[in-house]
Amino acid sequence: MYASSIFTILAAAVASVSAVPTPTEGNMLPSRTFLTGVTHSVVVGRGGLHFDPENVVAQIGDTVEWHFTAANHSLAQSDFAHPCKPLADGTGFFAGFNFVTAEGQNPNVYQITVVDNSPIWYYCPQTKGNHCQTGPMLGVINQDFSSDKTLNNQKTIAAGTGVSIVPPTIQGGKVGGFQRANPNPLSGF
Repeated sequence: MYASSIFTILAAAVASVSAVPTPTEGNMLPSRTFLTGVTHSVVVGRGGLHFDPENVVAQIGDTVEWHFTAANHSLAQSDFAHPCKPLADGTGFFAGFNFVTAEGQNPNVYQITVVDNSPIWYYCPQTKGNHCQTGPMLGVINQDFSSDKTLNNQKTIAAGTGVSIVPPTIQGGKVGGFQRANPNPLSGF
């Protein structure tokens, strides 16, 4: 009788911890992408209409997070040839205009995880002032430095594109509060 009671208790304990995992919010990672623990910070709008830094080199599994300073900025993924338009197939990320702050830095950041080594092009879709064209507020993660698809060449393309296109849906990435101390407290953000 004692052995059967222990077996019943153990069976109940095993059943309670074998719940099926549920998907998390944000961009879905391939099953073989491992987080590296490295976070790259980009400041949006510091000192004008640009991303700082505008060119990030990251490894698979790294996190890139954007810190938003005063004004109404956002970011949306594009491709090299169409710098101020969201990706044509409706994929990619768009942070939405959720980071407005009158001064200082918004307490929330927007994060994505790098899932491969392909270049990730992005822009600020703010149409008031055409941030993408006039800033130009463009950025890239993992630019191919051996190619003519450079950030400088993309800025030239952006200058003649007219008005930025705001993506229809907030998607990809994740919004979160500061989860750690400011990684560069003397940088002005």
